[in-house]
Amino acid sequence: MDAVEKAGSGHPGTAMSLAPAAYLLFQRVMRHDPSDPSWTGRDRFVLSAGHSSLTLYIQLYLSGYGLSLDDLKGLRQWQSLTPGHPEHGHTAGVETTTGPLGQGLGNAVGMAMAARRERGLFDPDAAPGTSVFDHDIWCIASEGDIEEGISHEVSALAAHQRLGNLTVVFDSNHISIEDDTQIALSEDVVARYEAYGWHTQTVDWTQSGDYVEDVEALHEALEAARAETGRPSFIRLRTIIGWPAPNKKNTGKIHGSALGAEEVAATKKILGLEVEKDFQVPSDVLGHAREVVERGRAARAEWNTRYDAWREAEPERAAEFDRISSRRLPAGWSEALPTFEIGSSVATRKASGEVLSSLAPVLPELWGGSADLAESNNTTMKGEPSFIPEEFQTKDFPGHPYGRTLHFGIREHGMGAILNGIALHGGTRPYGGTFLVFSDYMRPAVRLAALMKLPVTYVWTHDSIGLGEDGPTHQPIEHLWALRAIPGLDVVRPADANETAAAWQVVLEHHDRPAALALTRQNLPVYEGTRDATKVARGGYVLQDASDGQPSVLLIATGSEVELAVEARTLLEAEGITTRVVSMPCVEWFQAEDAAYRQSVLPPSVKARVAVEAGIPLGWREFVGDEGVILGLDHFGASAPYRTLYEQFGLTAERVAAAAKATLAKTGADKGETTGN
Repeated sequence: MDAVEKAGSGHPGTAMSLAPAAYLLFQRVMRHDPSDPSWTGRDRFVLSAGHSSLTLYIQLYLSGYGLSLDDLKGLRQWQSLTPGHPEHGHTAGVETTTGPLGQGLGNAVGMAMAARRERGLFDPDAAPGTSVFDHDIWCIASEGDIEEGISHEVSALAAHQRLGNLTVVFDSNHISIEDDTQIALSEDVVARYEAYGWHTQTVDWTQSGDYVEDVEALHEALEAARAETGRPSFIRLRTIIGWPAPNKKNTGKIHGSALGAEEVAATKKILGLEVEKDFQVPSDVLGHAREVVERGRAARAEWNTRYDAWREAEPERAAEFDRISSRRLPAGWSEALPTFEIGSSVATRKASGEVLSSLAPVLPELWGGSADLAESNNTTMKGEPSFIPEEFQTKDFPGHPYGRTLHFGIREHGMGAILNGIALHGGTRPYGGTFLVFSDYMRPAVRLAALMKLPVTYVWTHDSIGLGEDGPTHQPIEHLWALRAIPGLDVVRPADANETAAAWQVVLEHHDRPAALALTRQNLPVYEGTRDATKVARGGYVLQDASDGQPSVLLIATGSEVELAVEARTLLEAEGITTRVVSMPCVEWFQAEDAAYRQSVLPPSVKARVAVEAGIPLGWREFVGDEGVILGLDHFGASAPYRTLYEQFGLTAERVAAAAKATLAKTGADKGETTGN
């Protein structure tokens, strides 16, 4: 109450009513050591109801994770360790950044999947419950999380995957910002989770007619959930938001705003606290809570004994664990990458698939799949088993619980959040595929991956009107620049098969950011000079230079439109117009280069420039300048064979050449001829 009152904003009500549950988790249930927040053997805690950030911050303070009382006083303030929503990498003990509701629930599912994959990589033969890699994922979710559609996607998949290491505590307080949730929520949420196949329980602190915070009943339910290893567990905890505030409890007013001095005083009086004092934490209370540090250290010491025994028994797996957990790539790994024949014709989605299959033997940490588009996205590593309970394997996709190929079903929203959870869990490198146009479904999770600097890779295929007959609903037009607008996301659109292999190499060498590969459905010619990862890593480079090394016009292109630029250069050079083709697979990488390099690729003295990309022109003006011409699409696509679409929409080599002449004219380079008079 005092923290929100001091900040002038926040969400006190849920933190008040969930305090007993959170304290129970941190003190009696979870395996964790506040003196080592990154301990490998720890349980993970996800506060999906991120607006109730104090639920987590106060436990981090009481448990001894390093937060001070002054940090709680600094809630929501500039440079504080207690921002409005918990932020991973900013505050010790915060496992994920939970802002948009439902994302944390998806992260928890991803963590549970990653825990199983980790066990399969390093200790697959241990008896159930005996491996040093066995641990649990605990998540607190709100009605807001449950209402968001993403909760259905990830919860259905969690049940299908039989994630017995996951427990969700659903805070059912019947209040949201618009007050009583009855106005918009009426389904039986427990029945819904039973239908998914979860193990469900209900703990109702209102069932007696009075409000009784029956912590023992909740403890029994949590332990029963831990004991259930064949299904994820769902505990509905019926609470009264804002208990025991006398006037504002059980109202929307206490959900997302300060109580006010009068209500705070009245509540403190009920609690037996000194009304005139703020942030009261008696030393004996804090001392009692901090005893969890010793319990945590003891648990870690016991775990370390078993861990050391495992390392001695499995030295090769231990070495691999050290490498993967620190996200170091093995020596010589890039030698496994394929090289495609110059002059051949290959779709970049197909090239990406061959890259993945080639990397499978050398990068066991790399795993992923598709949102039901594996054949189209080429996301299945050849010969690798699916990550699936054995009873659900199919003829086309055999597998087992420790497999590698992920099947998200048609659940793009959920896939994005699960990928983040996998990356957050540590070590392994996840990727997920769908059509580029459906990246819109994933955007909140992609944005959070960028915010958290997670090494997640998105394989987004069918990247333009080159999709053809499927029509405008499936043809991404605005997506490339909309994605480039996300800070910290690398959007990579390779020009050919070899540039695709090089792009994968560069992406995997980064471990501090997500990347999106935008790949073609249609075949593209393979050019000389595109296999050099050093050049590709710079984001833009000279693919074909002017015949005399002194270009009079620059053609800048990405992806499938590089072919148009190369063909246009041939036309222009035949007319004596010296032309340079620049392939720019990643705007973000190019912008990160120093000015000298960027000027060497795009000389400031050359004002005549053309940028061509089968999407909206937004953003290319920075590279072509005021005199340059941008060829793109400022409208939706259509249904027709892709070559017809390119012709009808003016994306042809001839049009690029004409645009080059137009920009030359604008810059005064087109001098004309004498009339002979």
